[in-house]
Amino acid sequence: MLVVDNLTLVYGKNPVVEEVSFAVKEGQFVAVLGPNGSGKSTLLRALCRLHKPQTGSISFAGLDLQDWRQQELAQQMAFVQQSSSVAFDSTVEELVMFGRMPYLRRFQAETEHDHAVVERYLRLTGLWEMRNRGLHSLSGGERQRVFVSQALVQEPRLLLLDEPTNHLDINHQLELLDLVATLNREQGITVIIVLHDLNLAALYAERLLVLKAGRLVADGSPNEVLQAGLVQQTYGCTVSVLPHPVTERPQVLLLPQTATEKATLS
Repeated sequence: MLVVDNLTLVYGKNPVVEEVSFAVKEGQFVAVLGPNGSGKSTLLRALCRLHKPQTGSISFAGLDLQDWRQQELAQQMAFVQQSSSVAFDSTVEELVMFGRMPYLRRFQAETEHDHAVVERYLRLTGLWEMRNRGLHSLSGGERQRVFVSQALVQEPRLLLLDEPTNHLDINHQLELLDLVATLNREQGITVIIVLHDLNLAALYAERLLVLKAGRLVADGSPNEVLQAGLVQQTYGCTVSVLPHPVTERPQVLLLPQTATEKATLS
């Protein structure tokens, strides 16, 4: 579905992503990991054509990304940014309805089908009872769910999410990722998600891409990627990696420096 070939992205004269290549098959659930400043968000913005490559190419569904018409691309791909804001205080339902714009002709009113799609995803994301509230009255976590819902009503084949669990408590983190995983599994939506939490990434994603200083340093399953040595080299901290007691997927345990020093002395 998506092929990234020798991609380099820059801000000004400074490379942010350098010579990155990978391919994503339709229906995969991929998490992009890496420390702050490693180029994760910039990469995601390039995948939805918000950042033009300096060199290299991106193709989507067999066509160069730059050759897609914007309306057609918006029917195939949806992007949830790390932080979004709206200047005017629309209601939740009005904002989510904007996600149906790629399916409407100019000046065309929303159809019954559009309203049904919006209601479905507002219920799935737990926002139906808030549909008449203004965005500015919501908490940060509730606002994030609004923008996720707006992306979902585009009914995309490819869903890009940049740290969507920011500002969410642990229950809503799990609810959101459970929803995304269900859509991936039951509807075949391809997911590429940037996450900071290595353990959430290991629990939900089938494949992990790890960036460090703009370069791809690891690509594989959670068991292949989340090795203590690789995590230490990438993030610069000492960790222990153990299997989850239920899923058996790797879970990363942080070791405070004091504990590491005590273990060394003993």
